[in-house]
Amino acid sequence: MYNPSRDQARQFFIDTWKKFQAHESLTPLERKAAEIIALHPEYHRVLERPESFITTDWRPESGDINPFLHFGFHLAIQEQLDIDQPTGIVDIHAQLAAKHDGDTHTAKHEILECLGEVLWQSQRTGQALDGALYLQLLRQRATP
Repeated sequence: MYNPSRDQARQFFIDTWKKFQAHESLTPLERKAAEIIALHPEYHRVLERPESFITTDWRPESGDINPFLHFGFHLAIQEQLDIDQPTGIVDIHAQLAAKHDGDTHTAKHEILECLGEVLWQSQRTGQALDGALYLQLLRQRATP
């Protein structure tokens, strides 16, 4: 399994955005990443000036949002939706989108919050990611 370093993962997004803007051919994964990046113009400056940001440590406790982590979460969620794993996430995403007047991007941000929570819990406890907790959090958000 491919396990890139932090800087390699960041470089992937930087290179993908550069290729997208130059209208170069993209791999399927790069195409997904470019679509995600395009939805986040607030982070384009980071990708367009990588020398200023590639080694930046964004600190959540300072209110910072790491754009590379955000893009990575979006990619993970898109992969989950593509294969409906965990089972039922496609239906939950549809429910969340309906809750937001069909806004699928906002629905993915709700899923992102749940994924972030279970990853934080996993890191905090040193335990494996709790799939049941993830689904529970997702269902709670989808329930009106």
